Amino acid sequence: MLLFACKRFVSLALTLVAASIVIFAVTNIVPGDPARVMLGLDASPQAVAALHRELGLDQPILMRYASWVGGLLSGNFGVSYTYKVPVSQLIGQRIWISLPLALYALSLSILVAFPAGVLSASRRNSARDVSIMGLTQLGIALPNFWFAMLLVLLFSITLHWFSAGGFPGWQAGFFPCMKALTLPAIALALPQASILARVLRSSLLDMLGEDFVRTARAKGLTRSQALRRHALRNALIPVLTIVGLQFSFLLAGAIIIENVFYLPGLGQLVFKAIAQRDLVVVQSVVVLLVLAVVLVTFLTDLAYAAADPRLRTRRR
Repeated sequence: MLLFACKRFVSLALTLVAASIVIFAVTNIVPGDPARVMLGLDASPQAVAALHRELGLDQPILMRYASWVGGLLSGNFGVSYTYKVPVSQLIGQRIWISLPLALYALSLSILVAFPAGVLSASRRNSARDVSIMGLTQLGIALPNFWFAMLLVLLFSITLHWFSAGGFPGWQAGFFPCMKALTLPAIALALPQASILARVLRSSLLDMLGEDFVRTARAKGLTRSQALRRHALRNALIPVLTIVGLQFSFLLAGAIIIENVFYLPGLGQLVFKAIAQRDLVVVQSVVVLLVLAVVLVTFLTDLAYAAADPRLRTRRR
C-alpha cells in the first residue's frame, strides 16, 4: 500500500508541476499588454512602465516563473492589482463559499444517485428502471445554468421560498447561509447525480452476473438481498473514482452557477480577474484549483486501492 501511495504521489506531483508550467505559459502568451489593459488605453507610457516593474513583467519569463513558483511554495500569492489586497486574502474569503457549495452539491448528488441506481438495477427493464434512466438522461442533457434559472423562476420569483441570489455571510448563521446555497447546490448536483446513478446501475448489473452473486442466489437469497449484501460493496469500487472526479469538477467548475446566483466564490473571482486581466489572481486561483483536483485524485486513488486489493499487489 505504501509503495502504491508513493508512486501515485510522485505521479500527481509531476502533474502539478506540468500544470503550473501550462498555466503560467497560457496567461503570459495571451495577446495584449496586461498593464495597458489594467490602466486603460489612455494611460501614459510612464504609468505603464511603472506597472510593468510592479508586476515583474519587465523580467525574463524564466525568472518570472521561478519567482512565481517560489512565492506559491512560501504561501505568498502576490497582491491583486485590481483589489489592492493580497491574493491569499481574496482566496481565503472566497473559498469558504465555493468549498461548502461543492460539498453540499456532492452530498445531494450521492443522496439522490445511490437510491436511484440501486432501485434501477434491482428491477432491470421494468417501468421503474426505464423511468429512472429516462430522468437521468434528461438530467445529463439539461444545462445546469438553464436549470438554475428555472429554479430561480419557480422557488424565488413564484413561490418566494428562496432568495434569487447573493450570500448573507457566515456571520448571519449556518442555516441562512445553507439556504442561500441550496438552489445553486441543486443546480450543480443534477447532472452529477444523473451520471453517478447510471454508473452505479451499470456496475451493479455487472456484479449481478458474477459467480459469487449466483452462489448467494442459490443459497436462497432474493435478487434484492444479493444485490444489497454482496453486489453493492463490489460495485462501489468504480463509483469511488466518479465521486472523486465529481468533487473536483464541483469545486473548479462552478463558475457559471456562481455568476447566475451572484455568489462571491472562487468561480466569480476567476471570472472577474480574467475580464480585468488581473494575472496574479488568475494564476494563483487556477493553480489552487488544480492542486485541489490533484489532492482529491490522490485520495480517491488511495480509497480505490483500499477497496480493491488487486491494485496493491506487485506484478511482473
